[in-house]
Amino acid sequence: MTDSVPPARDALRVASVPAGHPYVRHLQPLDGTAVVRRVVRLDDPLPDPAEPARWWPPVVLDAGWLTEHAAEVDVLHVHFGTESYDLEHLRRVVETARALGVPVVHTVHDLVNPQLTDQAPHLAHLGLLVAEADELLTLTDGAADEVERVFGRRPVVVPHPHLLPLDAPAPAGTAHDDVVVGVSLRDLRPNVDGPGTVATLVAAARLLADAGTPVSVRVDVNERVRDAAALAEVEALVADAPTDLDVSLAVHPRLDDDQLASALADLDVVVLPYSHGTHSGWVELSWDLGVPVAAPRVGHVADQHPSATDTASFTAGDAVELAAAVASLVTARGTSPARPGTEARAALVVRRREARRAQRDDVARAHLAAYERALAVAADRGASAPVAGPGELVS
Repeated sequence: MTDSVPPARDALRVASVPAGHPYVRHLQPLDGTAVVRRVVRLDDPLPDPAEPARWWPPVVLDAGWLTEHAAEVDVLHVHFGTESYDLEHLRRVVETARALGVPVVHTVHDLVNPQLTDQAPHLAHLGLLVAEADELLTLTDGAADEVERVFGRRPVVVPHPHLLPLDAPAPAGTAHDDVVVGVSLRDLRPNVDGPGTVATLVAAARLLADAGTPVSVRVDVNERVRDAAALAEVEALVADAPTDLDVSLAVHPRLDDDQLASALADLDVVVLPYSHGTHSGWVELSWDLGVPVAAPRVGHVADQHPSATDTASFTAGDAVELAAAVASLVTARGTSPARPGTEARAALVVRRREARRAQRDDVARAHLAAYERALAVAADRGASAPVAGPGELVS
């Protein structure tokens, strides 16, 4: 917190959980005239100053922190990170915010938490936040339908903003003759099925080669992973791939944002490796870069860009469906080429960047409206309404 933060009457001061995430950073308008009231998103207090890039466990999501900083916060907006705490801790945060008159806004990014295997704690957190938030948002119509069906309350839908920065050169990839299909397993977090995805992709490559549409398969993974056994399985699957198929594995340090975008831009098709989840930042980054996406039918990923012609779905573990998805994406691009390193790819990235510029101001206006509705609800309610108990959270 700094003395330069303007008072609430001049701007809305939003404590985001977290503030430093790319999604949250891109909720600000590009043009200050796009909104009638400024929104100031407060910086993340650091859990450990020795690790300035780490925002978890989120310091803001604490009853003591809220009490100490209540005069500096107009709205608490919870996005990610509740898995750092148990349900009672989160309940105390909500109760404290209510007692202080600070409205709570929650964006349902994840109906299924990609960081967890056991979903029971996450569902309990969702039940509390969906019931008690003064304003509820989500990213897709499908997710809104599911929230309403499970919890009895419908969120406002505000689409995911861009992930590729709008003010920096955008990679268009490096030209190559072969069709390259890639999958990034990153650090093999709980919702990434590394062995299953690689096995399915190698089998799909076999089917594509036999059908006369050969592809080169590229598997990327961080050198530091959460599941060493899964990495060993992936290494064995790549080593045992048929010698007439071009299948390679790159194990490397964690890529920064620019390196990640450049690597993704070199692909003809990216395959998503999810076993569970709701929405995907990879889908957004791939769309920004003009890279076609083959995604398993998980959560509401397919709803993020429902009209896009360069997305295709498959059933996780089904090599026939994955091969068909890749073939459809390669064929579509053959009739309207936008392959890596081409003028068509660069032009597509430019068109999408312009669409994202307009969308970003729309997203900023939608969030300002949500904050003002939340403030009105909190003002009408006062500080006396109780927080729902454990038996009242899920209908």
